[in-house]
Amino acid sequence: SSRLLPRVVLHFPGDFLWEILRLQPNCREGHGNFPYLCGNINDVIVSPLLYTCYRNSQSLSRAYEQYGAPTIQPISEEMQLLLTVYYLVQLASDQVPLIEDLEQIFMRSWRESHLSEIRQYQQMIPQTFPQVPSQIAPVTSAQLPWLAGLAASSCNDSVHIIECSYSLAEGLSEMFKLLIEGKLIKTNYVVIICASRNRAIDSCIVITGKYQARVLSEGMLTPSDYQKEVNYQLVTGKVESLGSFFKGDIDLLLEKFYQENQGHISSSLSASANKSTIERHQIRPFQLAVAQKLLSHICSIADSSTQNLDLGSFEKIDFLICVPPSEVTYQQTLFHLWHSGILLELGLEKQHLTKQKVEQYVLKLDAEAQIKFKVFLQNSMQNPHTLFVLIHDHAHWDLMSAMHSLYPQAELSTGLVDRLLNCREVKEAPNIVTLHVTSFPYALQTQHTHISPYNEIHWPSSYSNGVDLYHENKKYFGLSEFIESTLSGHSIPLLRYDSSFEAMVMALGKRFPRLHSAVIRTFVLIQHYSAAMMAVCGLSQMKNYTSVETLEITQNLINSSRQCPSGHGLMVVLRIPCTPLAAVAYERLYNVRERLALEDNFEIILGNPNSGITIGKHFVEQLKVWQKIEDVDWRPQTYLELEGLPCILIFSGMDPQGESLPRSLRYCDLRLINSSSLVRTTLEQELGLAAYFVSSEIHTEKAVVNDVLESDPEKLSSTDNEDEEIATEGTATSDKGAQTAISKHLPSGNEQPDTKQSIKSAQISITSSSSSPFSSSSSSSAPTHNSFILQTSQCFMTKSSKQPPIVFLPKLVYDIITSTDSSGLPKSSSLLPYHSVMWASSFRPLMSKMMTCTEQSLYYRQWTVPKPIHMDYNNRNEGRMDTFHPRRLLLSGPPQIGKTGAYLQFLSILSRMLIRLTEVDVYDEEEININIKEESDQCYHQPGDTWPDLETFKKIPFDYTIHDPKYEDASLICSKLQTDTSKHTKSEDMYTHRQTTRMRLSKYAAYNTYHHCEQCHQYMGFNPRYQLYESTLHAFAFSYSMLGEEIQLHFIIPKSKEHHFVFSQPGRQLESMRLPLVTDKSEDFIKSPTFTPTTGRHEHGLFNLYHAMDGASHLHVLVVKEYEMAIYKKYWPNHIMLVLPSIFNSAGVGAAHFLIKELSYHNLELERNRQEELGIKPQDIWPFIVISDDSCVMWNAVEVDCSGDRKRNVSLKHILQRIEATPNVTHYALIGMRKWSTKTNTSEIKEPFSCCHVHDFIMLNVDLTQNVQYNQNRFTCDDVDFNLRVHSADLLICRFNHFSVMKKQIAVGGQRSFHIKSKVSDIPVSISPAQYICAPDSKHTFLAAPAQLLLEKYLQYHSHRFFPLSLKNYRHPVLSVDCYLNLGPQIAVCYVSSRPHSLNISSSGLTFSGLLLYLCDSFVVASFLKKFHFLKGATLCVICQDRNSLRQTVVRLELEDEWQFRLRDEFQTANAKEDRPLFFLTGRHI
Repeated sequence: SSRLLPRVVLHFPGDFLWEILRLQPNCREGHGNFPYLCGNINDVIVSPLLYTCYRNSQSLSRAYEQYGAPTIQPISEEMQLLLTVYYLVQLASDQVPLIEDLEQIFMRSWRESHLSEIRQYQQMIPQTFPQVPSQIAPVTSAQLPWLAGLAASSCNDSVHIIECSYSLAEGLSEMFKLLIEGKLIKTNYVVIICASRNRAIDSCIVITGKYQARVLSEGMLTPSDYQKEVNYQLVTGKVESLGSFFKGDIDLLLEKFYQENQGHISSSLSASANKSTIERHQIRPFQLAVAQKLLSHICSIADSSTQNLDLGSFEKIDFLICVPPSEVTYQQTLFHLWHSGILLELGLEKQHLTKQKVEQYVLKLDAEAQIKFKVFLQNSMQNPHTLFVLIHDHAHWDLMSAMHSLYPQAELSTGLVDRLLNCREVKEAPNIVTLHVTSFPYALQTQHTHISPYNEIHWPSSYSNGVDLYHENKKYFGLSEFIESTLSGHSIPLLRYDSSFEAMVMALGKRFPRLHSAVIRTFVLIQHYSAAMMAVCGLSQMKNYTSVETLEITQNLINSSRQCPSGHGLMVVLRIPCTPLAAVAYERLYNVRERLALEDNFEIILGNPNSGITIGKHFVEQLKVWQKIEDVDWRPQTYLELEGLPCILIFSGMDPQGESLPRSLRYCDLRLINSSSLVRTTLEQELGLAAYFVSSEIHTEKAVVNDVLESDPEKLSSTDNEDEEIATEGTATSDKGAQTAISKHLPSGNEQPDTKQSIKSAQISITSSSSSPFSSSSSSSAPTHNSFILQTSQCFMTKSSKQPPIVFLPKLVYDIITSTDSSGLPKSSSLLPYHSVMWASSFRPLMSKMMTCTEQSLYYRQWTVPKPIHMDYNNRNEGRMDTFHPRRLLLSGPPQIGKTGAYLQFLSILSRMLIRLTEVDVYDEEEININIKEESDQCYHQPGDTWPDLETFKKIPFDYTIHDPKYEDASLICSKLQTDTSKHTKSEDMYTHRQTTRMRLSKYAAYNTYHHCEQCHQYMGFNPRYQLYESTLHAFAFSYSMLGEEIQLHFIIPKSKEHHFVFSQPGRQLESMRLPLVTDKSEDFIKSPTFTPTTGRHEHGLFNLYHAMDGASHLHVLVVKEYEMAIYKKYWPNHIMLVLPSIFNSAGVGAAHFLIKELSYHNLELERNRQEELGIKPQDIWPFIVISDDSCVMWNAVEVDCSGDRKRNVSLKHILQRIEATPNVTHYALIGMRKWSTKTNTSEIKEPFSCCHVHDFIMLNVDLTQNVQYNQNRFTCDDVDFNLRVHSADLLICRFNHFSVMKKQIAVGGQRSFHIKSKVSDIPVSISPAQYICAPDSKHTFLAAPAQLLLEKYLQYHSHRFFPLSLKNYRHPVLSVDCYLNLGPQIAVCYVSSRPHSLNISSSGLTFSGLLLYLCDSFVVASFLKKFHFLKGATLCVICQDRNSLRQTVVRLELEDEWQFRLRDEFQTANAKEDRPLFFLTGRHI
C-alpha cells in the first residue's frame, strides 16, 4: 500500500511488561497493513506467520485447478478471521495454537462451502446455467466484529475482541492500555479488527497469555538461537536465582545424610561371572527382503534405456558409509561393519582385520571428513571397473546448503553433506551409486529433491490383509505401537506425561519470565531426580519435592541392581538437548549421588555427541566380567555395550544422530525436549530413541541369552530363548517385479539359478576368524560378541524383554502425539516435516491414515518446498525429470528396525551379482571314447607347428569316433573290426546334468543382450545419442534342384551394415553379399562371414561379438525363424538377420545349416561372376564361412614355447585370422577346434592337428563342399552326419588342437524349444519316447511334433526294439547307409556312403547285426547292399516318407531276397496324416 502506515509508540516504565506483568506479548500479523512499532520494541515480538497462512489460503492451489472454473472462490478474509476466532475460543488454557490446525480448518471450511461445485466439476458436468449462490451467505466486513464478539462471548474472556475504525494502531494502543491497567489478566488472545466498508479489513492477533506467549516466542527461535539464548543465560549468571531457589534445604539435608552415613554404606552391587556365548551375525527375513528390493532397484536403473549404470562393466564393489559426527554412532557403525564380515566377503580386506582397516570404510562427517572423502573420490576415478556405493546413513541430519548454517560453528560444521555428497565429482561419476538411509525421509521428499520417486525403498509392512509376511520371533515397538498403548483397553500406557512436573514448571515460568523454559524445566527435573534419590535412600520427607513418576524411575533404577544376583540393572535415558544444560544436570546429579553414597550402585553418564563414553573403572570391570572380556584396555565405545549396566544416561545434543540404546533401557525421559519448535522429524526422532524389539514368545524357564550387537542394532529381547536363532534362510518373499529386475542382471540360463536360489546363496552367516578390536581380547581366536547368559528369572533383564521402555513426554508434546485428526492420523504427522522446508501452500489436502509410505512421499513431493538454507533449494528445472539424479536411492524405515543390517546385506548380494555377471558357467567335460581313439606312434607335425602342412595332413587317417562329450549318449561309429569297444554308459538321467565349471569372463568374451558397456553402444545400436538403427527387409531368391523349387529368403539389413552387400542400381534390389579375396590381408578385418543359427534365445544368445572380435570389422548374420523375426529384431536392432522361410518354422537345426550352406554357395557364385567382370579370377574369391553355435562364449589357445605349454584366453579375431592365414587353406573342406575342458592336459595333445569330427564352431569351405549337403530334416547329430558325408567325399577335415572353444550353459532355447505334446489336448501330459511311433491306421494318440523329431528321439531311446541283436554287440554294428542316426549309446553303427568314388571303411571281415536304410536315394542299389554280410537273425529297418515309397524301396533293392517281412512289422511316427508321418518297415535276415 502506498498510504503512510500509522505508528504505535510503546512506552512502558522500566521493565514493566517483564517484572510486573511477567509477559512478552507476541503479535501475529493478520490481514492488511501492520503499523510501525517504536519505543520499547524489544518487549514485543512480531511474527508474520499468521499473515503468510492467510495469504497462502487465498490462492487456489494446483491440486484444485482440476475442478475447473474460476467461479470457485477462495475463502474470504472475513471468514478466515472468524474461523481463527472460533479456533482460539476452543483452546484450553494449557494449549498453544498451531498454524497447521488453522490451515486444516480453512481447508475443511472451503471444501464444505463449495462441495456442490467441486462434485460438479469432478463429475465433468458442463455448466450451462449461472452459478447458484452458496446456501451460506458470505460474512461481510460490517458483520465481522459483531460475529467475532459473539463467538468470544462464551470463552470466559480468554479471547478479547477489539474493534477499531481507522487503523490497527488505535486497536494496539487500546490493547496495551488494557494490559497496563491489568484488565487482560484472564485473556490469552486479543483479536484486533479494523473493518471498513470501503476497503479490505486489517487485523492482527496479540498473544497475551503468559504460557502461550512464552511457547510461541521460543518457538520462533532457530536451533542456533535457542542454544545461544540458553548458553547466554547460563554464562551471564541469570540462572543463579533459580538455582538458589532449589538448593538451600536440599544441600543441608544431603550434607547431614553424608556425615551420618559415611563409612556405613557399602554397595550391594556385585558382578558375577556368567557363561559366555559366541553368536553369529544374523540376517532377519525383513532385512533380506529389503536388501533384495535395493538390488532390484539397482537392476532397474541399469535396465533403463538411459544407460546411467552399466553393471556389466563392474568387477567388484567398494563402499563408504557416511555417518553424523557422533563418536558413539561412528563406533557403533564400525562394530556392525566388523561383525558383518562384509569386508572379507567383498574381498576388500584379507584375513586379520584391524580396527584401522575397518575405519577406512566409515566416514564421520566432521572437520576432517574432506580429506578422507577426497581419497574415496580418487579411488573411484582410478578404478572405473569398481562400483562404489556411497551410503549416507542418518541422511536427514545436516541438510543445510553449503552456503548457509543454522547451527553454531563451534559445535559442528554444517553444509558438509552438501559439499561432499552433492559435489560435481559424485554426481558425474558413472561408477558411484549414492544410497541415503534414514528413518525420517520427509525433508528429502520435496519438490526439488534429487531422488526419483521410483528410487525410493520403504521398509515393508509386517502384515498384509492379516497375513504375517515375515515370520519373526520379535515384535517391533515404534511410534504407532507407543500411541496405541495409550488407548483404553491397554493395561500399561507406554507414553506418559508428568502433571505435577508440568504444574511446577508453569508456576516457575510465571515467577521467572525472562528465563528460557528449557532452563526452568531442566532445573525442575534435576530437583525431582535429586529429591527422588534422597527419598529412596531413606529421606522420606523428600517425596514431597519430587513427582510420583520421577520417584518410580529412581526407585527402580536403584533397586534393579540390588535385586539381581549378577548385579544387572536398568538404564534411564535423560534427554537434555542443550549441551550446556546437560553438563549442569550431570554435575548436580553426580554430586547428589556421591553424597548419598550411591556411586557404586549406578553410573551417571554424560552422553555428548562430540566425545566418547566415559564411565568409572568399577563399572568397566563389571561390564568386562559380564561379557567375558580379557583385554586390559577395553572401554565401552557404544551405548549398546552398556547392556545391563544400571545407569542414568544424560543424552545431549540438539538431535539424536543415530545412536542406538541397549535392551536394558527401561525409561526414556523426554520431558526436556524442545516442545516450542515442533516439526515432525524432531518429534519422531526423539521418540525413536525408545523404539524396541520385544520377544513374541517368552520362555522364562530356559537359559536366557543376550544377542550380539545386531545390524542397525535392534534392541532385541534378552530373555527370548529364540535369540539363538540360526542364520535366516533366504525365504523372504519379494514382489515379482523385483525378482524380474534382479534376474535380468544375473547371468542367464543355467549359468544363474533362478532368482530365489541366487538370493539364498547371497545369504551370509559369517564369523571372523580374527579377533574383534571392538569388544574382545586381542588374544581371542574368535570375536566375542557382547553376549552372556543370565541365570535367574529374578533378574531385571528377564522382565525387560516382555515390554518396551516407558516414555515420559512434555504435556504439549503428549497432546500432539496422542490426538488424531478425522481420519485417525496422529496430529504429529500433519506438522511441518522439517525446519528447512516449508509448505508449498496452506491450501493443501489433508494427509490420510490410509496413506502408504509411497503415498506420503508423493504428498510431500507435491506440497513441500525447500527453504533457501536447504541443500536442494537450487535443484530446480522446468523439465522435472532432469532434476532427479539417476544413481541416487533412498531407503527409509522406522528407527532401530535394522536398516544397517539391510544395507550391509545389500552390499553382499550386489557383490555376488556382479561376480555372477563377470562369470559364466561353461561346459567342462572330458573327451569321450578316448580308449578307442585311433592310436598311432607316428607323429605327423611338431607340437609347436602353427599351421598344418597340406601334404602331411593328407596322410593322417580320419578318426571316425565321436569324442565330443555332448554326444556321450550317441551311438559309437565303428571304423574297423573292434576288439575292445566297451563303452562306458551312464543312466539316462545323467545326460541331463552335464558337468560345468564357473569361469571369469575374459575381455574377449561374447555377450548376450544384457551386456551394454560404452564401447558396445554403437555396435549394439542402443546408443541414446543416435536414432534407433533403421533396418530394411530384402528378399533373396535362388533355385535348388534337390528341393525342386525356388528358395526365397529374407535379409534384415540395418543401414549401418549395408556396406557388406551389393545392391542393384536403380531399384536397390539385393544382389549379393560382398566376399573378400583369398589374398586379402588386414589386421582389422575378418574375411569369413559368420552365421549363427538360433531359436528361443533372443535375450540369452551370445551374439555380441564386439569384444570377441577385439574391435575387428566382421560380418555377422543371425539365422532366425520367421515367427521369431520381430523379437530378435527388437533385441538386436543393429544385427543382420537371415529369416528362414515359414515352412521351416518347425524345422530343426539341420534346416538352418542346410540353407546357410546353400545360400553361401549361391552367393559365392554370384560374387565370382560379379568380380570376374573386375578382372578377378573365380578361385581367388574367399570360399569360407563360419557357422557358430549361439552359446560359444570364449576362445582359448595353447602356446608352445621353450618354457612349456601355456593356456590363455584369446580373441576370436586372433583365432580366425590365424586359421584364415593357413597355407593352402582353400584345400580344406572343414576346419574346427577342440571343446575346452580343464580335464584336457596339454601334454596329452601330441598332435597339434587332427583329422576328425568338428562341432559347434566350424569354418566351412562352401566351394569344396558344393556337392555335400546338410540333411535339412535333422534335429540332432546333423553335424556328425555332415562330417561323415564330407569325409566320404574324400575332403579334408582339420581340427586345430591348440585352439579350443568354451560353450556357455544356457537353460533356454535351442533344442529345448521343441516340446512333444499330444495333438488332442493342450493339457501337458508326460509322453514317453515309446509312444512316438505306432502301427499304421491305429487309434493311437497323435502327437503335435515333426515326424523327423519323433523318429530321432524314438531311435535314441528305443532302437533296441528294431535291432535286438545289436544291443551292446559292438563287434557287430548296425550298417547305416548314407546317414548317421543316433541309435543310443548301447548300439554301434558303421557308416558307409553309396556315392560313387566314396571313401568308405573296409568292411571285409565285418559281420553286421542290422541294416538301417533311411530315405534312400537312387545311389543305393541292390548290388551295393549285397557286398555286406549280416548275422543270421540280423534285423533291417527301412524308413521312407510314405507307405508307397516303402514298398517301392523293398522291390527296387530286392530286399525280399535276403530279408523276411511281416505285415505287423510296419510302423509310422505318431503323426496325423496331414503332418506327413514317416513310415518304418522292419525285417529279419534269412
